[in-house]
Amino acid sequence: MEVMRLAISATQRGKLIAAGYTSLSSLSSVSPPLLAQDLNIAEAEAVEILKIASQSGRVDNAGGNQVFLIGAQSAWQMLHEDSNIKITTFSADIDNILGGGISCKEVTEIGGIPGIGKTQFGIQLAINVQIPVDFGGLGRKAVYVDTEGSFMVERALQMAEGCIENIENGDYARPRNTRAFKEKLHPEDFLANIFHFRICSYTEQIAMINHLDKWVTEHKDVKLVVIDSITFYFRQDFEDMALRTRLLGEMALKLMKLAQKFNLAVVVLNQATTKCTEGSFQLTLALGDSWSHASTNRIILYWKGDERCAYVDKSPSLPSASAPYSITSKGIRDSSKNYKRTKMM
Repeated sequence: MEVMRLAISATQRGKLIAAGYTSLSSLSSVSPPLLAQDLNIAEAEAVEILKIASQSGRVDNAGGNQVFLIGAQSAWQMLHEDSNIKITTFSADIDNILGGGISCKEVTEIGGIPGIGKTQFGIQLAINVQIPVDFGGLGRKAVYVDTEGSFMVERALQMAEGCIENIENGDYARPRNTRAFKEKLHPEDFLANIFHFRICSYTEQIAMINHLDKWVTEHKDVKLVVIDSITFYFRQDFEDMALRTRLLGEMALKLMKLAQKFNLAVVVLNQATTKCTEGSFQLTLALGDSWSHASTNRIILYWKGDERCAYVDKSPSLPSASAPYSITSKGIRDSSKNYKRTKMM
């Protein structure tokens, strides 16, 4: 049971979430004085909140408290279960180093400096997850959590048109009645299948991620969640780094569980920063070393001369490798000299 469901006031729930207490487990070891301090409330009120949380999380039965373990599966099942479900990036070179594309049931982090194309990747994947099954796609929908206001519906329309063009050019498997099926593909339908959520604070971001489980349960045709970016509200106005680490850790855990439970792909976009190592500054992704373990796969986008490249920095199943790519008027594509450092919308 989550904090949002506790029988306390909306104000108290809001204060708990803002302070990083988003689950019952996060309240299980905190003392009333510390909770009162974190929430800026009276200690008596903190005692009452902890009492309600304890009662809500208690499992009573004649034999005492018990813990039940469910959901076990064999390694053989894990190997063969949905192992080929991928979302293409529309760059054959990048798909190749990713083993076919962005994997479902995993959290993939894509990071890099401004202007390298992170949002372009997010929008492209939100379009590509909708490629019909008859053409080799998943035929599903996407959730786009926008913290920076960088989602551009005009750009999404361009990419949808480019996606349909790719399909019409015969780049994918064809159904029997190809002509009739193509007539059903319209750019506006691709836009209608992207659920956009504009987030304006870190508390809204936490609440949104907490709500995703219920939301996806009600929209079972969603196969992709993009968070653009996971970083924005956690790089400013955060003096308490321990609180920030706890909040990020809980968000990462929820996103991993979401990907596993619904067999969908979670893609989090991250910003780049500089890190001083042995007297020299190096470019690295934001949110520190603790966050670097929050994703299953980590892809770093960077410039190599005048060419954009994607590098698999971390993955349990993929070797480290890099591949060039381009951002064209139609979206993400294989590298081409005609599309280097072109400024998009």
